[in-house]
Amino acid sequence: MKALSVLRRACRDDLSPRACVFVLAALLVSTPTAVLAETDKPNILLILTDDQGWPTLGCYGGKLVATPHLDRLAAQGARFTDAYVTSQCTPTRATLLTGQYTARHRLWHVLSWYGYPWARMTEPPFAEDFGRDTFTLGKGLQKAGYATAIVGKWHLTSNADGNYMGLQPNAARHYGFDHAPPVLSRDHFKPGADRGVDQLTDQTIDFIKANRDRPWFCFLSHHMIHGVVVAPDDVTQRYRDRGFGDEGPNRAVYLAGLEHLDRSVGRLMSALDEMNESRDTLVIFLSDNGGIDQRLSFKSLPRPNPAQPRFTPDMREYDNAPLRAGKGSVYEGGVRVPMVVRWPGHVAPGRVIGTPVHAIDILPTAFDLAGTDVPEGVTIDGRSLRTLMTRGDDARLNNRPIYQYYPFYDLRWGLTPCASVRLGEYKLIEFFGDRVDADGRYQSGHRLELFNLRDDPGETKNLADAQPRRTSQLRDRLHAWMNQLDAQLSVINTHHDTERAFVETRQKPPWLRSR
Repeated sequence: MKALSVLRRACRDDLSPRACVFVLAALLVSTPTAVLAETDKPNILLILTDDQGWPTLGCYGGKLVATPHLDRLAAQGARFTDAYVTSQCTPTRATLLTGQYTARHRLWHVLSWYGYPWARMTEPPFAEDFGRDTFTLGKGLQKAGYATAIVGKWHLTSNADGNYMGLQPNAARHYGFDHAPPVLSRDHFKPGADRGVDQLTDQTIDFIKANRDRPWFCFLSHHMIHGVVVAPDDVTQRYRDRGFGDEGPNRAVYLAGLEHLDRSVGRLMSALDEMNESRDTLVIFLSDNGGIDQRLSFKSLPRPNPAQPRFTPDMREYDNAPLRAGKGSVYEGGVRVPMVVRWPGHVAPGRVIGTPVHAIDILPTAFDLAGTDVPEGVTIDGRSLRTLMTRGDDARLNNRPIYQYYPFYDLRWGLTPCASVRLGEYKLIEFFGDRVDADGRYQSGHRLELFNLRDDPGETKNLADAQPRRTSQLRDRLHAWMNQLDAQLSVINTHHDTERAFVETRQKPPWLRSR
């Protein structure tokens, strides 16, 4: 592939057909066999947006913002209707880089540490940094001869290596990246700015230009559309002129941010075309979690705690309908995201794939295409999507369970300790000891919920009582998986304090400091 790219560039530069033949002959004579083998490996561009919900793209039914570039990407490749991640930033990023579920890599919680130590249920300790010795997607692709880069948000450590904003350039090598540009300044997050979308896009294009002589992998990790949402003033004003206000849901600045993201994808695709890299590149686009439908207010939390306090939202952004809830939730609106892939000549244009997939599958897919594997002693949970992408079906994936594991609280999103399994069209959620219901009311007690996602994607009809056998079987399967990964259940908290049950703190109490 790379040899052909060089030839195409040579012929584009007005060489005669005869000269092109000599160029190809020179390439074949001068290029070592090992390098020629690398030319069959596609480049991989992984684009991850932040907090972008499933229905925000036109090709997923979005009506408020035109997304012509992402829609074109889907038309030229494949659109996944049932692609899953975790419901928040840090765990999805860790999952993408390891190919592992949160229950295995243990970064199921957003960094840095915060918790609810007086809540009704316990919160098992989680990993508080992504270790340098962790085997990653980047490390595996380096071994396969790829140039590797990460551009943008990191949010996997809270130390000198990097933090929420980005991975420090001098630390990139420890995590499998040859290159990481300087971390964005805070100026990119001021009103009227764009959370670095344009600069990160430029940095990605620069990396591709500098590495066209070998296979490359670039992980473009956007900060958009995470709050506090900002967007270019001229784009925001056009949405105001269309009647959208400055309060949610569907604020003008939020819609402008979505449009700006779409434009950046268009710029990237044009750059690939101009560099003759499009045919040699697998593009993967997805979001790190569902969009923010609403954030619950801490100001309204009642103290002391009555039997059923009700949380009220203090922010609304974008309705994830037909999916239920949004960011931070175990419901579909929190964990099902848009995912589009394009690989010319391999993925049929306009393909729609309904097989459930997960972020754990990105690493094994990339390794399959690159001709590499994980080292001995490393376990991954995902499976390659190569056959699914190129043929539209893979029987090995049709009846595979998809798991979620959230043994902690994040009440701004209505999250309480829980886990879930999806198998086929059915999804079971187990709330270990309490929950926040659809009306925002806090409910104590263990609960099982069973949904048929084919008939009820909005998860409105709990079938657990009507189908006790299926419910029991799925719960057994969920517990067997948790036991296999030594994933702890949340249990009744001996430090439970009804006066402070909903208090979030960044200070570990004494009984947690030694864990």
